Amino acid sequence: MKTTFSKQMVLSIVLIVLIGTSLQAQYPRFKVLAFYNKQVESAHVDFANDAIKFFKDLTIGNGFVFDLTTNMDDMNDEKVKGYQLVMMLNDFPNSPAQKQAFQKYMKNGGGWMGFHVAAYNDRSTKWPWFVDFLGGGVFYRNNWPPLPAKLVIDDTNHPITIGLPNTYIAPANEWYQWKPSPRERKNVKVLASLSTDNYPLGLKDILPDGDTPVIWTNTDYRMIYLNMGHGGEIFKDATQNKLIIAALRWVIATDKKGNVFER
Repeated sequence: MKTTFSKQMVLSIVLIVLIGTSLQAQYPRFKVLAFYNKQVESAHVDFANDAIKFFKDLTIGNGFVFDLTTNMDDMNDEKVKGYQLVMMLNDFPNSPAQKQAFQKYMKNGGGWMGFHVAAYNDRSTKWPWFVDFLGGGVFYRNNWPPLPAKLVIDDTNHPITIGLPNTYIAPANEWYQWKPSPRERKNVKVLASLSTDNYPLGLKDILPDGDTPVIWTNTDYRMIYLNMGHGGEIFKDATQNKLIIAALRWVIATDKKGNVFER
């Protein structure tokens, strides 16, 4: 049976294609590569699993690409060059090649979003660039067990925190304290901190006092660090979820190659 197409039918098909292309073009398309490790502390694995579901849910409607890998060797020039952001859920570069590739990616304008243990370092860390990247702070102490805590928003006018209350109670987390505080660096912008109202915080391991930033950015790079990331409670608060989404959007929007949300 021979099928014939009238000019009207052809025009209709072309119109549908053009409309579809137009609708697709109005949605931002960016790519995120998230690294996670299944062989680490169970609470960090629990967080990674929850985070993966949280971010995958945000891709509904074909808004952006959220790729996953458990292979840190994927931190190489060829693999990451097509991604606007690399996300570290519960791991960080370990080998010299991985570290070199990450440094190069960030120095060339790449984006980074790190949670909790992704920033862990101590006095035995042999990666001075990474310590500097994180604002010069070395892990000092933490509370235990994981507990909810009152957070203070340091800058309510920043794109990440605008619209948030001045304070909120964050879900249970193991809160890290750094020494010296990243706040002491001129190129560090602290966005949220533990309120001093929390002290003493902990039962076994106690944060008795001190300055404890929990969300900040090194303004020399396109990056954001969030200390949340221990256990399965992190995504159970609407205020915190709003903050996390805004942080993702901000890193993407500040890409020097162009803001995908303004296309």
